[in-house]
Amino acid sequence: MNKKTDNRKQTSEKKKKSLFREYLEAAIIALLLALFIRAFVIQAFKIPSGSMKPTLLIGDHILVNKFIYGIKVPFTDRYIMQIKKPKRGDVVVFKWPKDERKDFIKRVIGIEGDKIEIKDDVLYVNDKKIEIEYIAKYKDENITLADKYLELLDKSNHYILDEYIKHENYGPVIVPKNSIFVMGDNRDNSLDSRYWHFVSINKLKGKAIIIYWSWPHWSRFGHLIR
Repeated sequence: MNKKTDNRKQTSEKKKKSLFREYLEAAIIALLLALFIRAFVIQAFKIPSGSMKPTLLIGDHILVNKFIYGIKVPFTDRYIMQIKKPKRGDVVVFKWPKDERKDFIKRVIGIEGDKIEIKDDVLYVNDKKIEIEYIAKYKDENITLADKYLELLDKSNHYILDEYIKHENYGPVIVPKNSIFVMGDNRDNSLDSRYWHFVSINKLKGKAIIIYWSWPHWSRFGHLIR
């Protein structure tokens, strides 16, 4: 092997090492960026139950804004900086108070200081009746028949279901400081604050913002969560 051939070989090996190093650095940066985004900005979740019908269906894949309420110390429930608190009508993901290994998704009905009461199936917040407007009958593979309503909760207008399984009475209760009261939109089929009371704001994972994938409900792709 002559000197020129040897130099070409060395140059080729250097290029391969340089290329490998570039790919490795890019992969490490991408991994760190993905971990940062998941920890502080956006996280994906899948809807496993029908407790939020008709807003969210089984099989919906959603993105949750983890930054909107504040920045937490990674892998803890302690806020470094709290930006704002959830408001009535927000759809939030949180650690289930009965088993924090499980994540739940519900709608915020009451914030700290609110008085929550249900009288003969009618929801009251701070002694004010929450108005609903009848939309239509609703049924699917799991629900034989329910009434679909538009619920007018502050500035959040969203759909709920009522199956008339029972005429419910609950409360009154006062939401404690730094806590929220949550309910599922499928009111007769939701395990929520009516059964295990309040959610600490520190246990929030974030606010649901968009459906990015849904099977087999293709038409739901890209729907904003309201």
